Amino acid sequence: MPLVVRLLIVLALAAALAGADASAQQPKPETGSPRPHEVPALAVEKYRLPNGLTVLLHVDHKTPVAAVNVWYKVGSKDEKLGRTGFAHLFEHMMFQGSKNHDHEYFDPLEKLGANINGTTSEDRTVYYESTPSNALELDLWLEADRMGFLIPTMTQAKLDNQREVVKNERRESVDNAPYGQAAEAMLQALYPPEHPYHHSVIGSMADLSAASLADVSAFFRTHYTPNNAILCVAGDIDVPKTKAWIEKYFGPIPKGPDVEKPKPQVPVLDAAKRVVMTDRVTLPRAELVWPTVPSNHPDEPALDVLAAVLGELDKENRLFRSLMYDRQLAAGVSASHPTHLLTGTFEVVIEARPGEKLEPLVKIALEQIERLKREGPTASEVVKSQNARESGLIMGLQSVSRKAEVFNQYEAFIGDPIGYRGELDRVFAVTPADVQRVAKKYLTDRFVELDVVPGPPAKRAPEVAVDRDKQTPVEDAAAAAPRDAFDRGAMPKVGPAPRFEPPKFVRRTLGDGLPLLVVERHELPIVSIDLVIKSGETSTPSGKEGLGSLAVSLLDEGTKTRSALQIAGETSEIGASLDVGGGLESCSASITTLKRHLDKALDLYCDVLLNPTFPESELDRLKILRLADIEAEHDSAEAIAAELFPKLVFGAGHPYGRPQLGTLESVRSITRADAVAFFEKIFVPANAAIVVVGDVDPEEITQILEARLKTWKARPAPPVVAPAAPSAPGESALYLVDKPEAAQSVVTIGRLGVARKSPDVPALNILNAILGGQFSSRLNLNLREDKGYSYGVSSEFLTRRGPGLFQVEGSVQSAVTREALVEMRKELADVKGPRPFTDVEVADAKNRAIYGFPSRFETTFGVAGQLATLVAYDLPDDYLATYLRRAEAVTTAEVQRLSNVYITPETMTTLVIGDRKAIEPALKRLPDAAKIRPIDDKGNPARPETGGGQPAAGDR
Repeated sequence: MPLVVRLLIVLALAAALAGADASAQQPKPETGSPRPHEVPALAVEKYRLPNGLTVLLHVDHKTPVAAVNVWYKVGSKDEKLGRTGFAHLFEHMMFQGSKNHDHEYFDPLEKLGANINGTTSEDRTVYYESTPSNALELDLWLEADRMGFLIPTMTQAKLDNQREVVKNERRESVDNAPYGQAAEAMLQALYPPEHPYHHSVIGSMADLSAASLADVSAFFRTHYTPNNAILCVAGDIDVPKTKAWIEKYFGPIPKGPDVEKPKPQVPVLDAAKRVVMTDRVTLPRAELVWPTVPSNHPDEPALDVLAAVLGELDKENRLFRSLMYDRQLAAGVSASHPTHLLTGTFEVVIEARPGEKLEPLVKIALEQIERLKREGPTASEVVKSQNARESGLIMGLQSVSRKAEVFNQYEAFIGDPIGYRGELDRVFAVTPADVQRVAKKYLTDRFVELDVVPGPPAKRAPEVAVDRDKQTPVEDAAAAAPRDAFDRGAMPKVGPAPRFEPPKFVRRTLGDGLPLLVVERHELPIVSIDLVIKSGETSTPSGKEGLGSLAVSLLDEGTKTRSALQIAGETSEIGASLDVGGGLESCSASITTLKRHLDKALDLYCDVLLNPTFPESELDRLKILRLADIEAEHDSAEAIAAELFPKLVFGAGHPYGRPQLGTLESVRSITRADAVAFFEKIFVPANAAIVVVGDVDPEEITQILEARLKTWKARPAPPVVAPAAPSAPGESALYLVDKPEAAQSVVTIGRLGVARKSPDVPALNILNAILGGQFSSRLNLNLREDKGYSYGVSSEFLTRRGPGLFQVEGSVQSAVTREALVEMRKELADVKGPRPFTDVEVADAKNRAIYGFPSRFETTFGVAGQLATLVAYDLPDDYLATYLRRAEAVTTAEVQRLSNVYITPETMTTLVIGDRKAIEPALKRLPDAAKIRPIDDKGNPARPETGGGQPAAGDR
C-alpha cells in the first residue's frame, strides 16, 4: 500500500463504513469467505478551477476545526541530476514568506492554535494546516500567496539559512541516528543510478550546497502551479463562503506548464544482493527487500495481506512466532508492503538480540516465506488481516486533517478522492490462494539483503562548502505575477471565535467502588474503554526498576482460560486493539473496538483484567526483550539524554530520576512473584477509574460493566504520594558525555519544575509557548531560523504528581556546540533582563492555547486521553470545562513573575552529549568551563583513559 502517510492510507479504506449495516454478520475465521459489504462514500465535492487547480470539499461539524491540505504532485523523483534533496529543500523555502506576507508562515496561524507543517516524499509534497474554523479565510489567503507569489521574496539569505536547517536535519536523522545511513545504502542497492528512487528524499550534502536561487525559481515555475496541485478543505466549513474564498485567492493564479507523468519503473534484480555495513549500534539488523508493484496495482491488496500474515498481526504473525516466541532469537521483526507511484517493495526487517548472528535469523525468516509459498496462509489469517484493516481504517477517520490527507492522496493517485471504496472491496476479496500466488510471484530468490552490524560507523561523505560563484541569482518574476481585482496585500481578518465546550461526561460508580466516566460520541461506530490505574513506575521498590511496566505488560500474556496467543488471536478476529502498559505515575489497560464487536471485546478485556496468570515463560520472554531495549537505547544520544538528564536533576535514587525501563541488573532480578505482588498492590478499584468514550448509552454501558466486573472485589488502595522535591542545586553544572564521531551534539538545559496540580500551570504553559513551546518561539527562531545551528530547539514543563521538570533541548551541529549553548543560555537569561515577555507575546500565546483547545477532542482517543489525565492526577471534574477561563485569566505580569522563579540559567543543569574530542576545546572557553564534568552515559565519572567514551556493550 502507498508509503505516503501509510497509516492514513490504510485508514482511508474504510472511511464510510461508519454508515454500514452494523448488524452485518461477521464470518467465522475458519470459513475464509469474504464478508459482503457495501461501502458508502463520504461526501466529497470535487471541482476544478479554470487554471487547473483541483478542489475537494468535505463538511464535518464535529468540532470547530477546519483542515487545509495542499498536495503538489512533485517529490524527490522529479529532481535533476546534481540536485538531490531539492524537493525537500524547496518545501522549507515555502515557509519563508511570500510577496504579501514576507514573514515566517507559522506566525499568523500558530498564534491561533493551528497545527502547521509540510512533508516531502518520493512522489509528492504536502502542506497542511488544521486551524479553528474562524481562521479558514486567513489560511487560504496564506496558501494562495505562496502558490502565486513566492519568488519575489526569495533571497540568498533565506536560501542559505534553510540550506543549513536541512543539513542539520540530515545530520540529525541520517548521520547521527542509529542505522541512519542504512536507508540510502538500500536505495542504491535496489535501484539503478538512473532510477528516480535511487537517491534519498533528503539528498546529499554536496547537492544541497550546490542549490541556487535560480534552481528555486525554475523548480517553482515548473512544479508549484495550480494545475499540478490539489486543494482539500475539510471540517467545520461554510461551503459557499469557502468556494468564494478559493475562487478569490487561487483563481487568478496562472496555469503552469504541463508536467509529464513518469511511467512505473519496477527494478529488475538479476540475482540476490547482500550488503553489509557497520554502525555504532547494539542490535544487529537485517533488512530484506523485494521489488513488487506500484500503487493501485491489482496485486497490491494481496501483497498487503501477505505482509500482515508474515509480520503485522500482533503476536500471531509468522515471523514473530518463529523468531521471537518459539525461538527467542530476535528483539524485533516486521513485514510491510509500502508502494509508490513508480514501484513498490516488500520489506522484512529483523533485529537480533545482542550477541546473536543475523545469518541464522535470516535463514529462519526465509524458511517461513518458503513455507507460506508452499502451503499458503490459512483462511483465518486472511480474515484476521482484513478485519484488522477495516477497524483500523475506521479508527483513523476521526480527525478532519487525516480525512483531507486521504482524499487528496486518492485524488492524486487514481483521480477519485473516495477511491478507498474500491480498494476496500479488493482487500476483502483477497483469498488465501491470492496470497500464496503473490508470495510465489514476488518473494523470489532475487532480493536485496542489507545487514547492519556493530562496528565503526560508515564514513560520512565530506561536507562541501557552498560555491558562491555558482549561486546564480533569481530571475525577475514580475511578468508571471497574477493580476487581481482586489487588494491581495490586505490580510483577511479572523472571524468571531467559534463557540466550543469540551464533551461532557457522565460519572457513575460501579458496585465495587470503581469510578466510571462516560462520553457519548455517535459519529462513528467506535467504543474505546480505558482502565486507568493511579500508580506506576514510581511505586516500584528500589532495585526493581522496570517492574511496573513489565508487570502490566503481562496482563495480556495469559489468563486462566486463554494463552497469550489466544488473546492475540481473538483480538485480531474482531479487529480490536488491546493495549496494556505502565508509565511513570499511572498504568492503563484499554481496548478499542467497532461497536458490533463490543460483547466479544468485553469478554476478552474483562478476562485480561480479572484473571491474569502472569506466566513465568512470558515474563522471561518479555525480560529478554526489555534487556535488549535497555542496551539499544544507548545507541542514540537523544535516548541517553532522556534517561540521564532526569537522573542529574533529581538524583539517581529519586523516583523521577530512576530509569523507567530499568537497568540490566534490576530487570534480571524481577521474578513472577514480584509482578504478582505489584499487580495485587495497585490493581484495586479504589485506585482506578474506567473511561468509556464512543457509540454507547451511558446507562446501558454502566449496567454492562457492572455485571462483567462484579467479581473485582474492593480492597484498600495504596497511598498515592507525591514524591518530595530534591534539594535544588545552588549553582549550575555542565555535564559532558562522549559520543565519538557524532555529527551533532544533543544539548539539554533545565531544572526542577512544578507539580501537575500547581495553580501556576496555565501561566507556565503560556510562558513556555513563547520561550520554546512552538515553532515561532524565541529559542527556535534564534537557533534554527536565525543562526541555522539546529533543525529545532524546544522547551517544556513536564508536570508530575510531585515536582516536575523544566527543560530546553535540541540537537545542534557539532562545530557550533559552544555557540548554540551560548545562544540557548542567552535566551533564558534575556527574559529577566533586556527582553522581558511582552503583552503581545502573551496575548498571542493565550490565543494559541484557547483557539487550539478544541482540536484535543477531535478523536475518541483524544477525548479518552483528556479524561485519563483527570483520573491519573485527581483533577476536578470541571477542569476541562474551566480550561478556557483559566487560560484567558493569565496576565503578562504573572508570566513575568514566574519567569523570575523558574527561568534561572545561573542554577540550571546542562547536559551535552557529543564528540568530546571535537567539542570540548571550544566548551572550555565558556565562562563556566571549570564546572565541566565529563561523565559516561550512565552518569558515572568518565574514565580518563577513554576520554568519557561509551563503555562496550559487555560492560553495561
